[in-house]
Amino acid sequence: MSAVEILRFALRGLLANKLRSALTMLGIMIGVAAVILLVAVGQGTSDAITSNIARLGSNTLTVTPSFTGGMRGPGGFGGAGRAGATGPRTQAKRLSLADARALADASAAPSVKTVSPVVTAAALTATYEGASHTIGRLVGTYPSYFEASNRPVARGSYFVNDDVLASRKLAVIGTTVAGALFGEVDPVGRQITISGVPFTVVGVLKETGTQGVQDADDIVIAPLPAVQQSLTGFGPLGQILVQAKSADAVDSAQQEIAQVLNERHGITNGATPDYRILNQAALQETVSEAANTFTVLLGAVAAISLIVGGIGITNIMLVTVTERTREIGIRKAIGAPNRAILGQFLAEATVLSLLGGLLGVAVAVIGAQFTIAGVKPVIVPGSIVLALGVSVAIGLFFGAYPAGRAARLRPIEALRFE
Repeated sequence: MSAVEILRFALRGLLANKLRSALTMLGIMIGVAAVILLVAVGQGTSDAITSNIARLGSNTLTVTPSFTGGMRGPGGFGGAGRAGATGPRTQAKRLSLADARALADASAAPSVKTVSPVVTAAALTATYEGASHTIGRLVGTYPSYFEASNRPVARGSYFVNDDVLASRKLAVIGTTVAGALFGEVDPVGRQITISGVPFTVVGVLKETGTQGVQDADDIVIAPLPAVQQSLTGFGPLGQILVQAKSADAVDSAQQEIAQVLNERHGITNGATPDYRILNQAALQETVSEAANTFTVLLGAVAAISLIVGGIGITNIMLVTVTERTREIGIRKAIGAPNRAILGQFLAEATVLSLLGGLLGVAVAVIGAQFTIAGVKPVIVPGSIVLALGVSVAIGLFFGAYPAGRAARLRPIEALRFE
């Protein structure tokens, strides 16, 4: 009996019980779709996080305060420490504008290109001619922040150092803020009010897009002195964004930053620093590894449903063999070899798993067009090949026992079966 005839018999057997075949394929379809979609969600999450980090560039360092419980520091915050560091606690000091100026000293930190002190505020209301919008993030900083954070302007321009020195109330806004306040009107040159304080819009940032659940375009960037005078007060800095002269100079810049801040903050004799230096390149590598592990775990969890679908194939094929015992006996009595019986039932199981797998791929591709849990799934081609291959292997593996059982039936016993 040829392979074509075996396949024809297999299809005829499947079509004789359409509902049963459809339900069996449904189990495989759900398993394959779950594997591909969950891997896509994991990949989408990884891409979003990596993109968010990469936006700052591989030559960017972020200095933030690092306060932990312990000795009280200025402003009532606890003693500080770098993550993973050990040593005696020291009197915690907040990051200040003087720290930023010290880091910008070329003689003390020759590997540093730019230094951008940053203060931030959130949930401030901006208004323009009756329209209002709650700003996701307000940033007060220097013009060097735009290059260091890779935030180019799409319309208008940045504010400049003279605007910072003069404490001019200027603002560069994100596209989300521009859309909410101005609609189709060009915001450049128009005046908005932020918590009752007027700011003139001088530029609109290039759209970045939503990263996970955070809208990176819901932002307003203004000169640091203007923000401190009008909105936040002259308190400590939230962070200092430092740009090294090149990606190769990042390690040197990090050492220079630590040396300057240790001296200014009185950190000696192995004391735990009251600041944290975040290396973007190292963080990106760490996050990528964690995201890949997360994606693999998601795929492994989804693969359980494929195994359940395979068990369903075994169950259905055993029922099929029992129902068609007399048919098997008649075919063997008229000369059908064992390999023809074995091939027919293996073909039935494989066709069920292959069709279910193809339907699962279609469902996954359609599902990936939508945002899931705030993440845009990114289909990984390898996951499609793997899921389809596993579904076919499952059909062969879980169909082997019922097919072997059918092939081993003795004709006389099969013919007597009621």
